[in-house]
Amino acid sequence: MPSIKAQAVRLNGGFGLDHLSFDTVDVPAPGPYEVLIRMRAVSLNYRDLLVTLGRYNPKQPLPVILCSDGAGEVVSTGPGVTRFKPGDRVAGIFMQRWISGERTRDAGASALGAALDGMLVEHRVLNEEGLVSVPAHLGYEEGATLPCAAVTAWQTLVHAGRIKAGDSVLLLGTGGVSVFALQFAHMHGARVIVTSSSDEKLERARGLGATDTINYKTTPDWEKEVYRLTGGRGVDLVVEVGGAGTLPKSMRAVRVSGHIGVIGNLSGLDVSMSIGLMVANGIRLHGIYVGSRAMFEEMNRAIAAHQMRPVIHHVYPFRESREAVAAMQKGEHFGKLVISFD
Repeated sequence: MPSIKAQAVRLNGGFGLDHLSFDTVDVPAPGPYEVLIRMRAVSLNYRDLLVTLGRYNPKQPLPVILCSDGAGEVVSTGPGVTRFKPGDRVAGIFMQRWISGERTRDAGASALGAALDGMLVEHRVLNEEGLVSVPAHLGYEEGATLPCAAVTAWQTLVHAGRIKAGDSVLLLGTGGVSVFALQFAHMHGARVIVTSSSDEKLERARGLGATDTINYKTTPDWEKEVYRLTGGRGVDLVVEVGGAGTLPKSMRAVRVSGHIGVIGNLSGLDVSMSIGLMVANGIRLHGIYVGSRAMFEEMNRAIAAHQMRPVIHHVYPFRESREAVAAMQKGEHFGKLVISFD
């Protein structure tokens, strides 16, 4: 089978929104153990914005096709493929070589949308091992939201945090990871406290099962409010997406021997914090970087069992991909921003 031509959105010639271009690329025929996918939708993560702006890796080789997360339909398969067949609905895993177990350096070098070309292209060829089936009750746009944000939230709560009914969880903000974490925490019977600067977003969070909400603009000492809400105990788990600007407060909001899943750097990377507080209170800090295919498949089984649906803020057509990335930069969304090829 000869290669085919496809339109892709690439970061080309430099960093910044102005360097996102629509380019025609060659998509090869699938080789041994490879699958050709007609992409139907992708979703954006904050990482995609960082890649675009040159803040994720200032030495990022260019050009690179944007976006780690996408879902589509299998068009054809190469020799030896047994996991999928034409017509199957699939999503790519974030790190193509992290199948199970602990993450390795090699797995980290297989992340889509930076180390490898991403999914914002009309057709994509991937190894069958780097794909999972999309839950049957979800559409392509919903399936495209899962690979990064959802798996990150799942690993933070289930594998690192070992969440159980009755636990208390603090979520910072209402972006993709935080909203998925809210849905998963509610699924497990946990009490959920959510912070945001928007009362409208906090109201939406309550509609998804948030027990308590805090507007951090009107309550800048939100860690004290968390402490009050938990009767002076602190929460069992914090899903920490802020980084430098919020981690010290998160350490004062978590209980003795509590857990903080550190997954983001929305407010910076360089953190000044009290090691004494961490030691005295036995606080566990756990760096989270998405998750394995095994975690993804486990999560999908839970999503299917509970008929859970991802929260999508807005769907952009493929030709408005640059506008979608600009919307990510504004940070006004609740849930996920999606780009549809249809």
